[in-house]
Amino acid sequence: MRIALDAMGGDYAPQNTVAGAVMALREYPKITRLFLTGDEQAIKRELSKLGCNDPRVEVVHTTQVVEMSDAAVEAVRRKKDSSVSRAVDLVKNGEAEAIVSAGHTGAAVAATTIKLRTLEGIERPGIASYLPTEKNVCVLIDAGANIDAKPLHLLQYAIMGSVLSKQVLGYSNPEIGLMSIGGEDVKGSEFTKEVFKLLKASSLNFRGNIEGHDLFEHPVEVVLCDGFTGNVVLKTAEATASAVFRWLKHELTKTKFRMLGAWIARNAFRAIRNRTNYESYGGSPLLGVNGICIIAHGSSSPLAIKNAIRVAIEFIEQQVNPRIVEAVKDYNEKNAATLAALSTSDAL
Repeated sequence: MRIALDAMGGDYAPQNTVAGAVMALREYPKITRLFLTGDEQAIKRELSKLGCNDPRVEVVHTTQVVEMSDAAVEAVRRKKDSSVSRAVDLVKNGEAEAIVSAGHTGAAVAATTIKLRTLEGIERPGIASYLPTEKNVCVLIDAGANIDAKPLHLLQYAIMGSVLSKQVLGYSNPEIGLMSIGGEDVKGSEFTKEVFKLLKASSLNFRGNIEGHDLFEHPVEVVLCDGFTGNVVLKTAEATASAVFRWLKHELTKTKFRMLGAWIARNAFRAIRNRTNYESYGGSPLLGVNGICIIAHGSSSPLAIKNAIRVAIEFIEQQVNPRIVEAVKDYNEKNAATLAALSTSDAL
């Protein structure tokens, strides 16, 4: 397997990205080539610190880096020799099968969409993020790629999210929920009402509208929303989990008796921490592009980078993109009449 890693992407690059790459090389013998794109001297310095001289590593020198302050599309156009653009070029040219980046999310989305285009039958890509709940791991899509979505885009997200849930997470018939402000059909904005109509008329396993509390109290396997809403939901959930553990630590260290109880229950706390830790999930796949793109958290640790590379490996192994194309084609053929009737409406 050939993977391109944006070695300069992330808050702690290239230290954490290179360290994560080395961890992945040691754990995943399936990797036949790992391209590290970025400043050659800086990357080789980190490799030397870690004592890595693995022949599977190939450093691709670049002269530019996309900064967080850069506008996404402009960065792709002006910084053609950036680490993220060169990583995408490797996929476009067939030298790599997937790209992993913890850098500027907008630039990664723009570069892959512009250079690789979208899969057949898909209009806009969406970021799929994993959310752990008490009963399952659900796929939230879109988590920030497309903030001006149309109803048809969410229908396509539903199809792609279902394929991901089946192929990677192993759910046989993923249940789909539409994020809204109430469970009733009549609740929500005009946008969500249009999406509801499309999903209800589809052959997908659509439960209906769900609210924020349903994410954890009555979870589904696929949660649909536009990129603006999804990004807010995801970051709020991450921040809440982090805050709860800080509050627990503060309260449990107030007295020796509480500290003893915390020590007795330490394995339970550790298990919950591992379950809610983004590092364990690695990265979020950008579904819908004609290639594999895994977007990691900007503050990714080496472990998170290693697991983001693992996600890329899973996508290659499970042939997720070909299965998405097949699922979209199958849906369009079975629902041709419905789509034709809606072709003149704002839903499409």
